Amino acid sequence: MSDPAAPNRSGAAPETEPEALARLYDVDLAEDPGDDTALYLALAERTGGPIVELAAGTGRIVRPLAAAGHEITAVDLDPAMLARLRERAPVNVTPVLADLTTWRPPRPAFRLAILGLNALFLMAGRHEQRAALESLAAALVPGGLAVVDIWLPDAVDLARYDQRLLLEYIRTDPASGRTVTKTVAALHDAATATALLTSIYDEAEAGLPVTRWIRRDLLRLVGAGELVDHARAAGLEVETLAGDYGLEPLGAGAERAILVARRP
Repeated sequence: MSDPAAPNRSGAAPETEPEALARLYDVDLAEDPGDDTALYLALAERTGGPIVELAAGTGRIVRPLAAAGHEITAVDLDPAMLARLRERAPVNVTPVLADLTTWRPPRPAFRLAILGLNALFLMAGRHEQRAALESLAAALVPGGLAVVDIWLPDAVDLARYDQRLLLEYIRTDPASGRTVTKTVAALHDAATATALLTSIYDEAEAGLPVTRWIRRDLLRLVGAGELVDHARAAGLEVETLAGDYGLEPLGAGAERAILVARRP
């Protein structure tokens, strides 16, 4: 393995671990950017702006909304993620470095507030998850909409969370030209409804040693009922609890729960 902190051949400053993991997050999304953006664009058309996304990351959801002409505030706790977002964000995006569980705007100002693609799971405790919904609610003007999207794993999914190593992909990072091999392992704890997810990224360039980066996330899984409870406790009125991005009603066997709630 190579030393990630060693100077690179161009003489540029070495890449830090947070910078590398933010870049590799974009590699994760390069071939599967998600099919949820059409939903957010439709809701933004309905509500108008301004819009806020919590846990905005490198801007996967933010960028298409901004391209559609909406004013967006992008909140994230990771400076490296926000740095990548700033590199590509148009002028109608305002990045904010903050903890989404405690962040509050000076006044309710937004018509749409988004907590997308399993970001709620990154809050590793029930109280933190409820605080995230409270942040969404506090950001909204009366009549504004909050949207939360979570995965609903079934027993087969959770059975794989026994720390077995699984190859997720082999891809080329378009930014560096290096080959990236991603292997993942997870451990589910039923007592706490958590999963410890480990992502291992091995990067290789012809004739050079492999560089390894490791990311660990403690995720707290949430069911649809608990999601509704969090929303109501935050003062939101549930408008829709859907099972897919077309907002079809949640039914047995649904793989996702998408909550759309309104601030009274």
